[in-house]
Amino acid sequence: MSLALSPEEQAIAYGKDGAAMAMRIVADSARLLGAPRLIPIASAHIDGALYHGDSGTLFAERLVEGGARVSVRSTLNVGALDLMGCSRIRLEEPARGMARRMMEAYRRLGCEQSWTCAPYQAGHRPALGSDVAWGESNAVVFCNSVLGARTNRYGDFLDIACAISGRAPDYGLHRAENRRARLVFDVTELSASFLGSEIAWPVLGSLYGREVGNTIGVVTGVQRHPGEDALKAFGAAAASSGAVGLFHIAGVTPEAPDLLTILDGAAPETVVRVTPEMAAKARAGLSTATAAKTIDAVAIGSPHLSLSEFDMLERLIAGRRLSVPIYACTGRHVLSSLEQNGRRKMLEASGVVIVADTCVVVTPIMPELAGGILMTNSGKFAHYAPGNTGYAVLYGSLADCVESAVLGKPVFTDIAA
Repeated sequence: MSLALSPEEQAIAYGKDGAAMAMRIVADSARLLGAPRLIPIASAHIDGALYHGDSGTLFAERLVEGGARVSVRSTLNVGALDLMGCSRIRLEEPARGMARRMMEAYRRLGCEQSWTCAPYQAGHRPALGSDVAWGESNAVVFCNSVLGARTNRYGDFLDIACAISGRAPDYGLHRAENRRARLVFDVTELSASFLGSEIAWPVLGSLYGREVGNTIGVVTGVQRHPGEDALKAFGAAAASSGAVGLFHIAGVTPEAPDLLTILDGAAPETVVRVTPEMAAKARAGLSTATAAKTIDAVAIGSPHLSLSEFDMLERLIAGRRLSVPIYACTGRHVLSSLEQNGRRKMLEASGVVIVADTCVVVTPIMPELAGGILMTNSGKFAHYAPGNTGYAVLYGSLADCVESAVLGKPVFTDIAA
């Protein structure tokens, strides 16, 4: 099937400016994917502004030089620098300067300076059924699953090309027939206390991602809405351990009012019945450190912490002084709220290191430490931290993380699955 461009799209693509460059990138991608046409998008979330090398900076600056501007609302994922000055980034020159140039180029392209991997908690919430072009795996899966908007996993630098052209290839999860569930992930056997705990959702997300790969699945056996932060954690872990771009939870997510509807009346191709033993194994698998007697740091906020998660963090710290730092990654939309009533100062006085605009697994913030032990409540941090930071990981609940940071040694509460 050949790609058919509209007269307007052809006219833009044949130009010589930055908009033409973007349209050609989108069109060529659509041809490779076998899409029959391009579709208009309502918004974009850009992951390509994170510095990985000079070529990314030069690409963005080339678009700026060509006069390109985004044509739809476009928020930015994390960058390599904390522009708010909350934390010290150990990125040296010339990489530091190139990272700053890259972030500036995306500003000049007209992108919102959101610098968060949780744009959906910063006011960017596209409508149910709308087509968008989002990057960043957790944002993609949340957008598709919890908001019910439609996007594929748009990588660097197709995301900004879609934002400039206002178009995306018509394929994959943009199409309704590709969004129905074919697999059932049944958690009925798990205890209500476990499913009601914060610790459950990164664990189940990690297990879900490994079990389903890129198959569209529906979770059954969830009796009540677990809350947006739990869904955020589930999706982020699932997208890290598998190629998940969309999940459904029967009775919770908008496209799955019930099992029959999201299966479109068909029998599931596969049923995964999650046992307590499977959940316990998945939980243990999130830790890579063995027999650790001390910890060197705690990192939370992947995806970025919401204001309600900071509320919980403050309650758990309860005015105590930490023995090891808690690196709390968040967006500037949350930081502004923390600064309004002195909460940021109180958190920092207790030993919390707030990280804005970026996070500890994508840019050097934590000290280099051979044999370092990092504790986290994030399934995504648990997945990426060993390779990206060199620290071995211990996984626990937020309460576990805080108690461990206070004492300087691992503390775990047992919540049976």
